[in-house]
Amino acid sequence: MQLTTPYYLIDKAKLLRNMETIARVREASGAKALLALKCFATWSVFDLMRDYMDGTTSSSLNEVRLGHERFGKETHAYSVAYADYEIDEVVFHADKIIFNSIGQLDRFADRASGIVRGLRLNPQVSSSSFDLADPARPFSRLGEWDVAKVEGVMDRISGFMIHNNCENSDFALFDRMLGTIEERFAALLKKAEWVSLGGGIHFTGDDYPVERFSERLKRFSGDYGVQVYLEPGEASITKSTTLEVTVLDTLFNGKNLAVVDSSIEAHMLDLLIYRESAKVAPNAGPHRYMVCGKSCLAGDIFGEFDFEQELRVGDRISIQDAAGYTMVKKNWFNGVKMPAIAIRELDGTIRTVREFSYADYEQSLS
Repeated sequence: MQLTTPYYLIDKAKLLRNMETIARVREASGAKALLALKCFATWSVFDLMRDYMDGTTSSSLNEVRLGHERFGKETHAYSVAYADYEIDEVVFHADKIIFNSIGQLDRFADRASGIVRGLRLNPQVSSSSFDLADPARPFSRLGEWDVAKVEGVMDRISGFMIHNNCENSDFALFDRMLGTIEERFAALLKKAEWVSLGGGIHFTGDDYPVERFSERLKRFSGDYGVQVYLEPGEASITKSTTLEVTVLDTLFNGKNLAVVDSSIEAHMLDLLIYRESAKVAPNAGPHRYMVCGKSCLAGDIFGEFDFEQELRVGDRISIQDAAGYTMVKKNWFNGVKMPAIAIRELDGTIRTVREFSYADYEQSLS
């Protein structure tokens, strides 16, 4: 019996492949790996992931609490800015807190004196091709860059977080940017006990030179005497999940169109933000369709894909690579039905772990 669409389907066997690569990097490099909850926070698969990772890293009070309560192990807290009313609860749930600025460190260092404290550095170089996502963009608020100022607070911190990789599948580029970090911050790195290199490094991707990557991390760790952390988000869950949808209508308006029971605005928002196409496999055949979402947004379009057969009402389509920045961003735009979340276990059985109802929609409002 098929589940009712739409739903996200997490395949544990595919997830396991990413976890095994992460384990290889941890073993060969000595680096620790923390799941970036801003990308993926579906805690129903944490039972598998925690065996291969060292903990979680967060961007808010809610995320640090989720990491502490649902994942366990190490729990790193980071936020662009903490509010006075939340800092004590953040500290309660965290093993390590990373402040975004010296101003935040000055304000909250005493209240975080019971846990490890760090600071975010901005090397003013990144791999991002999108200004929207570039942490090193002009006038960026993300981290400190003045070495002299940071040296003045080293008595209150023991390490750094440096996040400047964004969807970076190019090891040579990673290597060059790490070299730039070493050039600019060597004096600080030598005084640190740990350094997180953040996420955005696609080292679980096809043909990525895992051995060279691990060696580079190990060399960096040894040169500065620091424990290296990685914060894989997409790298943890890439190619592990599909968004299963059903064709509701077909029409022709200069192109063949197929409307499905989902929406990029509501269920795969990054496609809209970055104006990217979804992925459909095998995307081959003589029949080309523009696959469209069901919301009223004119640009609610998954993309154009090729199919072996003409699409008909009731046909199923699997949108590929639908784990990262999807479930954590899903919303109730137009009141479109929220996709359920299902898991394909290692033995092949599928179970639904969460369904969303009208009550969830109603209660998300006032």
